[in-house]
This record gives sequence, structure tokens and C-alpha cells, in this order.
Amino acid sequence: MRLVQYKDTAGAQHVAVVEDAHTLVPLLGFSSTRELAEIAIGKGITMIEAAKDRMGPDRISYDEVAKDGRLLPPVTHDDPAHFLVTGTGLTHLGSASARANMHTSDNKAADETDSMKMFRMGVEGGKPKAGEQGVQPEWFYKGDGSIVANPGADMPSPSFALDGSEEPEIAAIYVIDGDGTPVRIGFAIGNEFSDHVTERQNYLYLAHSKLRACSMGPELLLGDLPSHVEGTSRLYRDGKVIWEKPFLSGEDNMSHTLANLEYHHFKYDLFCRPGDVHAHFFGTATLSFADGVTTQDGDEFEIEAEPFGRPIRNRLKVQPERKVVVKTI
Repeated sequence: MRLVQYKDTAGAQHVAVVEDAHTLVPLLGFSSTRELAEIAIGKGITMIEAAKDRMGPDRISYDEVAKDGRLLPPVTHDDPAHFLVTGTGLTHLGSASARANMHTSDNKAADETDSMKMFRMGVEGGKPKAGEQGVQPEWFYKGDGSIVANPGADMPSPSFALDGSEEPEIAAIYVIDGDGTPVRIGFAIGNEFSDHVTERQNYLYLAHSKLRACSMGPELLLGDLPSHVEGTSRLYRDGKVIWEKPFLSGEDNMSHTLANLEYHHFKYDLFCRPGDVHAHFFGTATLSFADGVTTQDGDEFEIEAEPFGRPIRNRLKVQPERKVVVKTI
């Protein structure tokens, strides 16, 4: 089962089950996937069971909702500060080569980079035995819920950015229950948009390069993530595809288990605050930047994978410069 969040023509928010590629079934009695998760947690049932209990009789056009720009990210929070967006890198088999190339100087072999070392650590210790903790992955913070672009909306890139490029990834979505326990409610395809030129200047700039917008959805996949996921990432310019490449994800194609990545995120008490929402990106091995593509204002990103239904598509929009003023009192 897959869910979407959307707004009706009056601006009210709703949740619906995706019946097919063109039809949505609105759910009754709540307005967000977070609220549905709270209902499921309170009753001790799954998200799928909770959604089935609240399916209404009406059907609406998925195409019309998308055309009107009324689709929302698959999870939201009334207070964006309580929606944390984070991720991991170098988690996929084959992901090291592109990253290593970005951080290799003329006098430093690729196999000596910190990226390659981190990747090898994951290959050797990212899939521990049951009950054991594996090696911790690279980790980054992207921002709060305010940086998540709606499906079909512009992907803002700040004026000071040196690059703005896609990263096709799967994000897991979590709600922290009243006892401080992370509860995974589903998965979404996403674009973990980043500034790779800034990152390439120095690996210590990785934190800066990740403080950018992102997008995910529009559909929330309920239940387990397939162990093998195949998708396609595309870049459009003036309506034409200028770059296209398949990507793989799921545990079969990763150097870490999802459980290991989850442990090393939620081991911090800070991330177990009751009521918070988390979207945690699991990394990628496919980048147009790694193939020498330089994006331009107005380019469109499209990322799709069959288990996640409708593709996520966003247009790159460079933001005007904002003067930074700091007051002293």
C-alpha cells in the first residue's frame, strides 16, 4: 500500500491511498500521515491496517491533484522544527568510486582517500550479525522540515551554491512515539539534492554541501522495503533528457543493513524526542555530477522506482542573494 498527502481545492490537507496510477481514495478522520501513525501506534496495529480502517467511499483524480500542484511530501509536521532530515553516505556498493574521485588530488591515490576508507569500513563491518552493532556510517544533517520541497515544485538552490545536483535515494520515515521509541512508518523515493562542487573542494565541507533543499515522495510505501530496488534518475533541460542513468538500492545493493544505519542514527537521545518526525536518506551510488554534468537554473530532476509509484520531479531554481545582517543588542 502507498499513501499520499495532498491539499484539496480549498487548501485543507488530506491523506489518501493510491488505488492506481490515476486514482486516490481519501482517508477519513485525520489530515496527515503523522496522525495516522499516532493512531496505529495507539492501537498497536500496522499503518496498512489503520489506513484500511479509514478508507472513505469517494475516489478522486490523482492526475488532477498533481496537475494543480496540490501534492505534498509524504510526511509533514505542523512545526517544521520537529521534522529532522538527515542521511548517510557511502552505503551502497559502487558508491565509493564517484565520491573518491571528487576528493582525489593529483598526488593522492584514490584508495587513500577518507571516502574510500569509510566505504571499506562499511563493506567489512556494515552488516553485523543479529544482536550486534556494526561500524557506523558517514552521517549528515540536511535541515528541518522547512527544506523539503513539494513534489513538482521548485528545488531552491542558494545564490552562494557552487553546484546543485540530484542524488536519487530512498528515505525512511519515522515517528517517535510517546516512550521515545523510533517507529518506522514507511519509505519514500527522494532527491537528496546537494552541492558537490563545494564538497569536492575539501571533504570537511561536506556538512556545508548538505545544507540544501531536498524532495521526497509523493508516495509513502508502507510495509517492508524490497531488498532489491531498481530505479532511474533523469535530468531534463528545455524539455529534453540530457542525462539518464539507472540506480540500484535496497539491502542487496548496500554495504550496510538498514538496521545498522537506524541504530547509528537513533542511538543518540537527541533523535528520540517524543512527537518528532524523521526522514533519513540511505545514500546513493548514482550522480549526474560524477558523469561530468553541470546543472543549470531551470533544469528538471526526475527520479523514479517502481515500488514507489509516481516519480518525484522538481525544477532547479537559483535563489536571489540574501544579505546577511547580524544585529547586536
